[in-house]
Amino acid sequence: MARIGLAASDPDGLVATPVETVPRVLAGPGKSAKGTTADVARIVAEAVERFAVVVYVGLPRHLSGKEGAATADARAFADRLVVALATAGERAQVRLVDERMTTVSAHQALHAAGRKTKKHRSVIDQAAAVIILQSALDAERAKGERAGELVEARTVHDTHE
Repeated sequence: MARIGLAASDPDGLVATPVETVPRVLAGPGKSAKGTTADVARIVAEAVERFAVVVYVGLPRHLSGKEGAATADARAFADRLVVALATAGERAQVRLVDERMTTVSAHQALHAAGRKTKKHRSVIDQAAAVIILQSALDAERAKGERAGELVEARTVHDTHE
């Protein structure tokens, strides 16, 4: 089963912390009356509750930097998230950030902490989300601008996967 790790930062955007792991809903059943899947709805609810300004979505590229099927899936997911946030009246940006090596880094960090990663897959997803968010926060401080690629509502052509 695919999962989505959620992380959040403190109000000052300094430190990322794990929040939860959300089961990924693939195309098909599981959509609400508005067409939003449960995973997207949960992320929107978390963004609303935390007054999020930006929601970062990991963009899984190949080590070479090339994009594949997983990248296209992440882009489609980000597009659906933009629509769901707008529908909820939220003005939070959705930005795609490179997630290469985050799962590997999360495995290594958990192993170094004495955690058995095979039994804690949901924790790995949260740890990877923390790495993605912390990297984005650090890049923002260093550059003085938002990290990643902005996903704009006008780029949404189809909200179905």
